[in-house]
Amino acid sequence: MEPIGLYLHIPFCDGKCAYCNFFSKRADKRTLSEYTEVLIASVVSWGKKINRPVDTVYFGGGTPSLLGHERLIAILTAVKSAFALTDSPEITVEVNPTSTDELDFSAMRNTGFNRLSIGLQSAVDNELCILGRRHNSADALRTVQRAQSVGFDNISLDVMLAIPEQTIDSLDKTLKFCASCGVQHISAYILKIEEGTRFYQLKDRLPLLTDDEQAAFYEYTVKKLSELGYSQYEISNFARKGFESRHNLHYWRDEEYLGLGPSAHSYLDGTRFYYDNDFQNFYEDHTVFESNGGDCEEYLMLALRLSEGLNFGKYQERFHQPISPSFLKAARRLSDQDLCRLTDQGVSLTVKGFLVSNAVIAYLSENT
Repeated sequence: MEPIGLYLHIPFCDGKCAYCNFFSKRADKRTLSEYTEVLIASVVSWGKKINRPVDTVYFGGGTPSLLGHERLIAILTAVKSAFALTDSPEITVEVNPTSTDELDFSAMRNTGFNRLSIGLQSAVDNELCILGRRHNSADALRTVQRAQSVGFDNISLDVMLAIPEQTIDSLDKTLKFCASCGVQHISAYILKIEEGTRFYQLKDRLPLLTDDEQAAFYEYTVKKLSELGYSQYEISNFARKGFESRHNLHYWRDEEYLGLGPSAHSYLDGTRFYYDNDFQNFYEDHTVFESNGGDCEEYLMLALRLSEGLNFGKYQERFHQPISPSFLKAARRLSDQDLCRLTDQGVSLTVKGFLVSNAVIAYLSENT
């Protein structure tokens, strides 16, 4: 039986960043403890309902580090009891860049946490202020070094591209900072102005970068990170060899996973479902049907997010049919425009194609 990924959502933050529209709330210690108890009960319940091994566990948010190491350890201990974990599972927790003062990394490492994802966003302090972040680059460096000192050797840093007032030189400083920290993985996302955020309210007054400028920042990031030893394996993700996010690869390879917590999504037994943003609905285990998953269009869309792209052999093995002639014809047109690479084995997007991935993937899907 194929192993699944397990996602645990921790929907709490101590404040809302100006660009963020993810579901999260403020919480006091009582609420954090209550949520921990409910999440553990959910883990135990689902462990009894499904007989699937787990090879990745991901604590995401929100800000999971707000729970503190004791609650995080209690949840992971419950996971290890409720599910059959495979040998050498990847167990990730998202933490604040100030977490060196909040968490006992040694105790967490001893319990089984082996990967950290740290929300750096920028190594330039004025850019962090613009984003509404409450840390500086020195905080992030201390947290990385503290984690490394107790044995964490799989650490990811998130960075943001096209921040207002960001320049190529300041972006270069951030990318070099990440490499100098000795981390194994970097996620780099172009800033998007989302409804319901502070930036959306201010969008007409913000010095936002043009599409062409954003493209230049993205292309520079891909080139610079390659020079620094980080290979691109997904539109926004880069890693040293062997340190690709195994949990996220479950998503991008259209494999199954279970998500627990308000706003968490799942894909199990061919069905996609989720918990909505209502805490009480999660506490009462009310899920919402989303769709039947795993069709060829969904598989194609996710595969093309990866640098490895869509492998025709794997496609035929999964769907018992070859890729269509109309798809190949469409891919050749895109290849002529340097938007994708087409070979006898498969198709993958170029850096230029990644920049307009939504349009490229939609065009290919229409011709599947």
